Order: sequence, then C-alpha cells, then structure tokens
Amino acid sequence: MLDHVSIQCEDAAVSAAFYDAVLAPLGGRRLLEFGPVIGYGVPPQPTFWIGPHQTGSGFRESHLAFVAADRAAVDAFFAAATAFGAEVLHEPRVWPEYHPGYYGAFVRDPDGNNVEAVCHTPEHAG
Repeated sequence: MLDHVSIQCEDAAVSAAFYDAVLAPLGGRRLLEFGPVIGYGVPPQPTFWIGPHQTGSGFRESHLAFVAADRAAVDAFFAAATAFGAEVLHEPRVWPEYHPGYYGAFVRDPDGNNVEAVCHTPEHAG
C-alpha cells in the first residue's frame, strides 16, 4: 500500500548519520539527495525520506518498522543503533503476541521516534 514515507527531523545531519548506520545492516542506503532531504531505500527507488523540520510545531512520535532479511540483520541493526547511542526500547527478541516468528528490536532515533527492524520468518526458515 505505501509507496514511501517521509519524516521531518530537528537536526537533519544527526538523523542522516543515524539512518546511514542503522539502515545499512538492512540493505538500505542513501539513493537520492535534494539538498538536506535524503531518500533511503533499496534500489531502484527510495521509500523512506528524511528532511529538516519545516512545518507544524511540537512533536508527535512516529513508529517506523524496517524489514530485515533475517534475524542476524535485526541484531546488526540493533548493534548499529546502540553504537550510535540510541535509546533502547526493546532488545531483539521474538514477539509471539504479534505472530509466531516475529523477531524485532526497537530503538529511538535522534528525534524520539520509535524505530524497529523486524524479520517475519522463523529462525530456521527454509
């Protein structure tokens, strides 16, 4: 259903460094840049965009969940986020209340958003 998502960041440079680090283990990278606006994704097109805060006032937390190819990628996302200094919301684990095999980790980005990496396949799929 979604083609892309964009969020506004208080400090776009800090947020860009965070997303550079945490999206790399998931296969995501910068694909397009228009000045301070950066589009991330897996080629051929960006699906996640960040840019400087330009509209509205105040903050409302967003939840962003990024697909991980496997549980090791979730763990690598979590390691990159904690190395960056991100606040840990939930360490990597299975979340059976969502569905069997749901494996996710949750952290806060530099703006306070709840950012997750999730793998939907069982540990020994295949």
